[in-house]
Amino acid sequence: MALIPSQVLRVAILLSYFSILCNYKAIDMPAHQTYGGSWKFLTFIDLVIQAVFFGVCVLTDLSRLLTKGSENQEQDRQLRKLIGLRDWMMAVLAFPVGVFVVTMFWTLYLYDRDLVYPRLLDNFIPQWLNHGMHTTVLPFIIIEMRTTHHQYPSRPCGTIAVCSFAVGYVIWMCWVNHVTGVWVYPLLEQISPLAKVAFFFCLTVLINIYYVLGEILNSYIWDASKCVLDTDKAKSD
Repeated sequence: MALIPSQVLRVAILLSYFSILCNYKAIDMPAHQTYGGSWKFLTFIDLVIQAVFFGVCVLTDLSRLLTKGSENQEQDRQLRKLIGLRDWMMAVLAFPVGVFVVTMFWTLYLYDRDLVYPRLLDNFIPQWLNHGMHTTVLPFIIIEMRTTHHQYPSRPCGTIAVCSFAVGYVIWMCWVNHVTGVWVYPLLEQISPLAKVAFFFCLTVLINIYYVLGEILNSYIWDASKCVLDTDKAKSD
């Protein structure tokens, strides 16, 4: 039996994302006043995705609690739709985008932080908030995967959805550059147009790899859990 119920963990994680988002939006940074505001940064988009996802998780838990023991078929149908939405968001958005943001940010940060997070930002964003945006996302999403089984869509449907998100964000970045003349990330200012195309392609491939990784990890965790339960049941018999 878990030390902390998964429902309580989800509420705590949701509240932490609300706190991070509120604190981030309260910062008076020049970048927030330019075209696109916070929405041009993948980190902020990811925070919104995670907050919405865990909000859906909490709503699913509440719906399941309120309809427990009910034989109303319409309520059961609505609950299944909510669970389907939760699982779809986990598969194609929360896990691949969350893991992508954490791994890409810290890889570039350790190589040359000025490529992705210039030192000037230290004057605006405290360290705890930086970790809230770029570190805690990973353990939070792993906790969710470990505590709840998620039904993944078919591989082709999942990869199409992930590619659509990745291409959509690339187009959004290009549009922001077209309007402002400035790239969202300093790294993009330093590479040629052809290198940008190759970079965007590689990132799209990488986020799809994270999608497949999430699918494999989800299956591994819950297949292993099922084996343990079957073994325990056999021993008790």
